[in-house]
Parts: sequence; structure tokens; C-alpha cells
Amino acid sequence: MGLSSALASAMSGLRANQAALSIVSSNVANSQTPGYVTQTPNQIEVTTGDFGSTVVTTGVSRELDTYVQNQLRTETGGSGYADQMANILKQLQNVYGTPGNSGTLETALNNFTSTLQALSTSAGSSSAQTVALGAAQALATQLNVTTKGIQSLRSNAEQDLNTSAQQANAAMNTIADINTKLQGLSSSDPSAATLMDQRDQAINSLSKFVDVRVTTDGSNQANIFTTTGIQLVGAGLASQFTFASAGALSATSLYNSDPAKSGVGAFNIKLPNGAQLDVVANNVVSSGQIAADLKLRDQTLVQAQTQVDQLAATMSSALSDKTTAGSAIAGPPAGFQIDLAGVAPGNTANITYTDTTTNTQRQITLVNVTDPAALPLQNATNANPVQVGVNLSGGMAAIAASLNNALAGTHLTFSPAPLPATATSLQVTDDGTGLAKVNSSTITKTISSLTSGSPQLPLFTDGGQALYTGAITASGSQMTGLAGRIAVNTQLTNDPTRLSVYSTSPVTPAGGTTRSDFLYSQLTSTVFSYSPQTGLGSASQPFSGSVSNYLQQFLTVQSNASTQATQLQQGQSVVVSTLQAKFNSTSSVNLDSEMSNLIQLQNAYAANAHLMSVVQSMMTTLLQAQG
Repeated sequence: MGLSSALASAMSGLRANQAALSIVSSNVANSQTPGYVTQTPNQIEVTTGDFGSTVVTTGVSRELDTYVQNQLRTETGGSGYADQMANILKQLQNVYGTPGNSGTLETALNNFTSTLQALSTSAGSSSAQTVALGAAQALATQLNVTTKGIQSLRSNAEQDLNTSAQQANAAMNTIADINTKLQGLSSSDPSAATLMDQRDQAINSLSKFVDVRVTTDGSNQANIFTTTGIQLVGAGLASQFTFASAGALSATSLYNSDPAKSGVGAFNIKLPNGAQLDVVANNVVSSGQIAADLKLRDQTLVQAQTQVDQLAATMSSALSDKTTAGSAIAGPPAGFQIDLAGVAPGNTANITYTDTTTNTQRQITLVNVTDPAALPLQNATNANPVQVGVNLSGGMAAIAASLNNALAGTHLTFSPAPLPATATSLQVTDDGTGLAKVNSSTITKTISSLTSGSPQLPLFTDGGQALYTGAITASGSQMTGLAGRIAVNTQLTNDPTRLSVYSTSPVTPAGGTTRSDFLYSQLTSTVFSYSPQTGLGSASQPFSGSVSNYLQQFLTVQSNASTQATQLQQGQSVVVSTLQAKFNSTSSVNLDSEMSNLIQLQNAYAANAHLMSVVQSMMTTLLQAQG
């Protein structure tokens, strides 16, 4: 190696040491900077002369584990989802209240049934009637309050969607802007490393709100997609979430993929190419805080509302509906007659028959639907009973024709009942093939009078006076939101004696307990079936139980859901913390390592400087010898 080559090597070594010292200095200075990734110099060997080589610093490398980084982002999205679900479900438990405490549905129902029992014990005393009426009003009020609490949580989730959309948009814009700045820069450029740190921070922020999948191309551009393939960020372009609030939500404010029918805020995403998608209808997001808010608003809390609406509906119908068995027809063909006189919209006729081919017993529920726009009614797969909507207030011939058309293939035949039956009687029989056997039929009607002569009582109404009959219209079921509207019948408020007096001709005997006994039994021991939309049971095997059993069951289900959400939140927190620690072990600045590097650089710098000094001395000696 010539002296000039040796000098060049020493000088390149000093330059490399200076560059490395600058990087160490940057690492130490940014040891507490969030998102800063440790940098190391990229050094390559360059041949110089016939012998030896010099060193050139070509840039920096960022020390990070991309696999762990991607896992961390995925779990951050899961954590954002779990946090929001646990937070709202915990608040929902506060709406229900602590079991056994005052101001809860459970306590209000128990108080009401206790007062009905006391009403029977006191033989219908006026004071007992007043107490029972007050307990009924307290129960209705508690249902109203519960509905208000649930809808408040739905409104909060809706408002959070707006906030989350703005924050996600800001992150996507930042990523797209940094992508633009990185164009033309080498990934080893120190300024590029700083920009990539900032971009990673923005991606991490975005992953809290939505699930992200990140790919980086050869020009150092980060392309971000959701796991369903919707592009969020491209080269210099970013999608944008848009949210149009519907204001405070009510129980009837439900999502519909048709914007004209939807009662909630429209949440869309505008793609870089200008296309706009409904986030819900297109399943754009599957994790993150936004996904949690959408599920809470459109599913979880809607089901919670359905549960309390079902409680209000079943309780109202249990006290006011009278079910009468059909009259048997000896045949042939054999079957039953059903009297449809006085049937109200939403009232039902139930038919049980046996398919003799498979020896399977089936049930059909005929629902009186007077709004043709609500037809046909939809049934879940394997629903039992199958619901068939028909206008039961029309002429018998028209009703029979509609049912024969709707139930073709069941081997049942519907027809107007012949004389001497009333003009409002419908009969159902087998079709004479022997392939079906009609086992039974019933008709359920809502009693409207307080003194009908029957113990049934329209104690609870829809808003004060309107009867609750379960009517179905094009706008939905009367049951939707009933818990928020339910009230004690104003006629009963004006005359509490009707809690005991159910007939005026003949007059109910003084001290009679027939009605109070009936009301108590209906709420505590009579078994009802509940819609699978409540989340209890299934279409083929609906949950059955008393009103009290049903209330306890759905409260238990909600309590378990809250507990599970909290456990998931805690577990997700541990996973994120573990991955963050694993990521930090390679990407964060380790001061001990930097100090060790600093000592090595100091020694190398001194050695290169000494080498330059020796070369200079040798050159001086050589020049003197030549002189």
C-alpha cells in the first residue's frame, strides 16, 4: 500500500467515523422521541489503488422487525375494537342497574307482581289498587328510562363515528403527503428515514380506527388497504371517510342499505378514484374503533333495545290478549273453525298440523296485516311457527284465497265456514289427500274494554290510549321502540277499581280476585315464546319462559357479554403490550448499545487520526531524504 493510499483510507475512515458519530448522536438525542426508529450507518468497501480499500457511508438503515410491526398494527386494531365494545357494554350495564337495587327493571317488575299478589290478598281494597297502579306506572317509567339509556349509547356511538372518521382521515392524509415527499428519495437517505418514522406513526394511528394491510413498493410508497381489499392510501392519494349525522337516534332509527330508508347517519368512504361506498353495506372495515361503533349502533344496541321492547310487548299482550280455541270440524275433511270477528291488526291465529308423510308436527301463525306494503312477511330458515301475513279483516272468501295461495303445498285448505257458522268464521281442513292432519287452532284477540267480562285487561298501552296489538306496517313492527312509549292505560288511571272489577253486567262480586289472580299468573308463571331477534333461542327453537324468566335471561346474557368484552379488552391489551415491547427491543434506542458504539467509534477515530499522523511523518521523512 502506498502512502497516498494509506492516507486516503485513513481519511475515509475519519469521514465514516464522523458520519457514524452523527448517527449515534441522533439516536441518543431521540431516545425518548415517540416513533423514532434506531438508525445504523450503511458502509461499503471501495478498492483504492493496487492494494487496500477505503470505506464509504452510503446512508442509513432503520432497525425494525417488519413482521412484528405488522402484527402490532393488526392487534392495535383489535384493541381499538375491544376497548370500545367493553366501554359501551359496561355503560349498558349501568343502564340496567345493579340487580336487586332500586331503579332497575328487575326490581320494578318484582314490585309490580308483588302488588298484584297483595291486591288478591286484600280482596281488592282501594288502597291496594292504588299501590298496584303506582307500581305499574313505575315499571312503565323504568322501561322508558331504559330505552332512553340504550338510545343515548347508540347516539354516542354515532357521534364517535364522526370523530373517528376525522382522525382516520387526518392519518390517511398524512401518509399520502409523506408518500409524495418520499418520491425520488432512496430508502437509505437519512431524510427518508425521518419521513418513514413519521409515516409509520401515522399508520399506527390509523390502525386504531380501522384494520390495515400495508405494502411498500420499489419507489418507497406505502399502499394501505383494509383486510377486505379497500384501498385507503396510494401513491400521494388518500381515501376519505364521510359521515352525515342523523341527529339523536331513537329505537326506530335503524340502518338500511337504502339511504332513503335508513334512519342512522350515513357512513361512506370516498376512494382515490372518486368512487363512493357505503362502509356498512360493503363491509369495508372489520376491526378497529370504527368497526366497533358500527356494530354497537346497528347490531348490539339494537338487539338490546329489541330485548326490552319484547319485554314490554309480551307483558302488554299477556295481560290484554285473549286466546280462544277453534271449534272442531268432524269432517271429512276434518279441521277447525276460527271466528275472526273483532280481530285487530297484529292479532294472530295459530294452526298446528301434522305432515303425515314425515310424521312431523308443524305450526303456522296467521298474522293480521292490514297494510299491503308490509307483505309478504319474512321468515328465518327453519322458523317454527311460520308466519303468514294476511288481512284477516276482509271477506272470508278473499282471506281463504290468499291463504290457499300462500300455503300451497301444505295440503291444508282454507274456506269460509258454512252455515250455521257466523259470516266471520274461517275454517281450515285437510285437502282430502290424507297428507295433512289439522291438530288444533286458536285465535288471539286484544281485549279493548276494561269491563269485557273477561279477566284480560289492557293495562299497558302504546303511549297512553292506543292498544298494543303487535301491528305490522311498511314502517315496521309496533313492537319496535314500545319500551320507550309504554304507559299505563289512562282509563285505568282514572278508575283504578278496574284492576279488580272486570264486569259490570253482571257486576264483579265485591272482593273478587279473579282479575288480579289472572294478572299475577300471566306475569309470573304463564310460559311465552320470544323472538329469536332478541338473541335468545333460535328460529327453530325460540326461548320460552315466563315474563320474569325472560327478563332474568336477557339481563344475564347482557351481563355475560359485558364480562366477556372486558376480558377480551384485557387480553388484547396484554397482546399489544407484548408486541410493543418486542418491537421496541429492536427498533427503540438502546442507550447502553449506543454508548458502546460511541467508545468503539472514539477508538476507531483515534486510530485513523494516528494513522494519518504516521503517514504524514513518513511523508515528511521521505521528502527530507529526497532533498
